[in-house]
Amino acid sequence: MDSSSTRRQATRQKLYEAAVTLIAEQGFSATTVDEIAERAGVAKGTVYYNFKSKTELFEELLRHGVGLLASSLRTAADTTAERGGSKIEALDAMIGAGLVFIDRYPAFTQLYVAELWRTNRAWQSTLLVVRQEAVAVVERVLVEAVEGGELSDEIDVPLTAAALVGMVLVAALDWQAFQPERSMDDVHAALSRLLHGRVGGR
Repeated sequence: MDSSSTRRQATRQKLYEAAVTLIAEQGFSATTVDEIAERAGVAKGTVYYNFKSKTELFEELLRHGVGLLASSLRTAADTTAERGGSKIEALDAMIGAGLVFIDRYPAFTQLYVAELWRTNRAWQSTLLVVRQEAVAVVERVLVEAVEGGELSDEIDVPLTAAALVGMVLVAALDWQAFQPERSMDDVHAALSRLLHGRVGGR
C-alpha cells in the first residue's frame, strides 16, 4: 500500500470514528457533514472527497465495522482449528472474539443493532449484505459441526447462526449499559454455558 492510500485509509478511519460517535449520540438525521468533519479534525471538503454523501459514508461505515467483526470471528474459528480444537470450541472462541469487538467498538455495535430494526433506510440492502457476512462465518462453523457429528443435523443452521450473533450483540450491550461491573470473562462464561446447553436441567 503506497503512502497516499495509507493516508486515505487513515483519513477514512478518522471519519468513521467521528461519524459513528456522532450518529450514536444524536441520530443520523441530526448529524451534519460539518459536524463529522469538525469531530474528525478535517475540512468539510475532505468528507466529500472520500464519500459522495453522508449516506454513502454511513453505508461504508457499516461495511467497515461489520467487516472487522466478521474478520475477528473468522480468526477465532481458524485459530481454534489450527490448534486442533472442536467446532464447539471454535464457536466459544467466536463468542469471546465478538465480546472483545463490542468492548472495543461499543458505539458502532449500538448503531448496528439499532439499524437492524429499521426497514425504511436508504442503506437497507447494504445492511442485509453486511449482516449476512458476519452470520455466514458462524454458519460455516455450524455446518462443519453438524457434518462432524458434534451437533445434531436437526438444527436450523441459518436461524441458529443468527441467534448466536444476536445473543452476543444484545447480551454485550446489556452488559455495558446495565451491568458494567461484570468482567468480560464473566459475561463470556455465562454465554458459554448457553452454548454448551448447561442452562436447563438440575
